[in-house]
Amino acid sequence: MSEVDAYELEILKAFESGQLKSIASKSELAKFKTAARASAIKDKRVNIRLSSVDLTDIQVKAMEEGVPYQTLITSVLHKYVNGKLVERTTKGTKSDPSK
Repeated sequence: MSEVDAYELEILKAFESGQLKSIASKSELAKFKTAARASAIKDKRVNIRLSSVDLTDIQVKAMEEGVPYQTLITSVLHKYVNGKLVERTTKGTKSDPSK
């Protein structure tokens, strides 16, 4: 386990002593539970081919996010099929959905 700094230790002690309380509403908690259940059901296996450059980039992004790279790929695909993956445009460029 990595070293814990003083601030993290303070938070951990507050959590373990019950001093921290959730601020999520009941509807938010229900939404989070539904999303967790949906993402936990993985009953199909898919094999895909990726370029080694793309896979390396995905693995780097996953490390930055602190998740396994397969989880990152699954998350991106899930967001895409649910219409929640949004293309970012850089300043000065326009995104043309017809292309």
